[in-house]
Amino acid sequence: MAVSIKSAREIALMRESGRILAEVHARLGEEIKPGISTYDINKIGEEIIRSYGCTPSFLNYNGYPASICVSVNDEVVHGIPNRKHIIYEGDIVSLDAGVIYKGYHSDAARTHGVGRISREAQDLIDATKQSFYEGIKMARAGNHLHDISKAIDSYISRFGYGIVRDLVGHGVGAKLHEDPQIPNFAQRRRGIRLRAGMTLAIEPMINLGGWEVEWLEDDWTVVTADGSWSAHYENTILITDGEPEILTLL
Repeated sequence: MAVSIKSAREIALMRESGRILAEVHARLGEEIKPGISTYDINKIGEEIIRSYGCTPSFLNYNGYPASICVSVNDEVVHGIPNRKHIIYEGDIVSLDAGVIYKGYHSDAARTHGVGRISREAQDLIDATKQSFYEGIKMARAGNHLHDISKAIDSYISRFGYGIVRDLVGHGVGAKLHEDPQIPNFAQRRRGIRLRAGMTLAIEPMINLGGWEVEWLEDDWTVVTADGSWSAHYENTILITDGEPEILTLL
């Protein structure tokens, strides 16, 4: 496994890539309202990304046909935007996006409640987000990669939610997906030792029900096997000699 250690120049570029993506998510979050289609969300998102002089990371990546992954309710990730897919009051919507700035990717996801949502749905969104923060407490040089995985698992397990196992976090940089893979559930082995200069996309995907998922016929959209709702929270982080730096937050 070859995990890249970013130079000072690369880190500066990734900081800017991350800052721009944070802006994209902030602006997109303001657009999530009842009546909007997932197609419109994607269109607005791509326009925002290009307005910063960046390229969407996801568009045509391995054939994915859109710039923003828009996943609703029981869709875990990689939902394909569609004019006929309308967002309604009470839904939850996960937006996963990436930008390329001067050759460097950033990757982040947020789950939004649409209007008034159930307490159950809000608790899921909140726990998924907090599990990311529990995980990155361990994202320090000298710790091991799977210390992050264990911390996420330990936090989520108290709620009885399902932690998606078929999809994991990853390294990110000059490529959208780099080594290492980063599971969100506890591992038997500790994994590689973390070093300053590593850039990682940590992304818990948490289901109200079981952890099992299925792929729809479009070969992209991942849904929960039991029809339960799912939330997703992700940031690109930089491992430093101290606290990790979150690159995709304003």
